[in-house]
Amino acid sequence: MPVTLSVRAVELLCSRLCHDLVSPVGAINNGVELIEETGLADGGEALDLIADSADAAAKRLKLFRLAFGAAGGQDGISAADARAVLEGWFRGGKVALSWTATLPTAPPGFFKLLLAAGVLAEEGLPRGGSLRVDGDAGRLTLAAQGTGAALRPEVRVALGGDQPDAELTPRGIVAHVAARMALAYGFTLALGEEAEGRFTLAIAQA
Repeated sequence: MPVTLSVRAVELLCSRLCHDLVSPVGAINNGVELIEETGLADGGEALDLIADSADAAAKRLKLFRLAFGAAGGQDGISAADARAVLEGWFRGGKVALSWTATLPTAPPGFFKLLLAAGVLAEEGLPRGGSLRVDGDAGRLTLAAQGTGAALRPEVRVALGGDQPDAELTPRGIVAHVAARMALAYGFTLALGEEAEGRFTLAIAQA
């Protein structure tokens, strides 16, 4: 079904994605400046900083392209691609990802939602923890667990799909866009079980 995004929602999403890329790109610039200032004396440290930051930026760009760009809605992205991108996103961070899902194939748009849900799940684990992806293309569950695990209030409201454009915030924009994408592709993306230190996000066919 036709689904639209307001200009405000598009602006907030672009701002949010750029904000998430500022840190690694800025660190690359810092590494270059360090080499320029010190020459080869601290070149090893600077090169390590540049390499790590470039890797982080590349992983974020790849996920953002598939989750929010046109490529993720096409048939070209496979379950293996989605899993590799998600594993790359979490590798080396505070959240340990485990994958027990059975996803040989899935309808268009399904993997976009999976990647967007992964971003939301990470936000809900501010102190780190674990994230388990389980289920299949009929119903997929992302189970998050960790100290202080919880989705922000604005994220919960945005997932419901009823938030007025004027009340959209940078923190809730990913959830808002993900909910609209789910509607457009014929799925639901919903907050499931909640308890102290854990929550689930479920993707299912509408």
